Amino acid sequence: MKINGLSMHVVDEGAGPAVLLLHGFPDSSALWRHQIPALVAAGHRVVAPDLRGFGASERPDGVEHYAMPELVGDVLGILDALDVPRAAVVGHDWGSALGWALAALAPARVDRFAALSVGHPSGYLTDGMRQRELSWYMLFFLFEGTAEDGLRRDGWALLREWLRDPVDIDRYIADLDRPGALTAALNWYRANISAESFGRPDPMPLPAVGCPVLGVWSTGDVACGEAQMVASRERVTGPWRYRRLHGAGHWIPLDAPGELTALLLDFLAPQPAGAATPTTATGTPS
Repeated sequence: MKINGLSMHVVDEGAGPAVLLLHGFPDSSALWRHQIPALVAAGHRVVAPDLRGFGASERPDGVEHYAMPELVGDVLGILDALDVPRAAVVGHDWGSALGWALAALAPARVDRFAALSVGHPSGYLTDGMRQRELSWYMLFFLFEGTAEDGLRRDGWALLREWLRDPVDIDRYIADLDRPGALTAALNWYRANISAESFGRPDPMPLPAVGCPVLGVWSTGDVACGEAQMVASRERVTGPWRYRRLHGAGHWIPLDAPGELTALLLDFLAPQPAGAATPTTATGTPS
């Protein structure tokens, strides 16, 4: 599929209300392999792209091609090309940041939003030093060439150690080892994060989001602290739910596939007429 002049790989399965799945770094639509069949079986049309720079989609040269307005434009272009006027959105990692931007900047296109691991970007660094300590790698990634060399050294030892050898580490390395793929992936950081923004509590200022939002965070996350997800509540003017998953690592769709799928099916289910939608976490986060 050609979107904004780029060749993009897009999974499009099922029929019914559309659900858009957005992966993050260093991933592809393969992240959602456990959720796609379940969502399709439940009567949804599932759209899961390989975002620009990742997977089987094109990798344009130049940091400027990975700025958030370009990424939002890709997603809107995909929805337009598939004649999807409005979709529920589920994002993980950078896909979550992109989902927040889409819901904030193009609210008419987002019915509801499930944010996995990454909370509203405007509140990402609100907990002082803790999140900055976890996010050390973001500054490292800003050093072009140095980051690429460091991540590749000794059989990708640093990448393996930092990511704690997740389920799909071999797939990640195979993808990143293709010509230009690692730089393209790192350009998501270079285009949207700077040393200056790292020093502010709101590294990526965005408006509040008005649609229903489900925030999901996992206790084994090595990159994202809980505070930044909980702080998202202050930047959601619509209904807000929060769930803490125990034992799962950063890659929630792979580490807790059944639990996540159940949460999504419940969140995406039509609300009965007259039913009240919760404005805070449903029950006690656990």
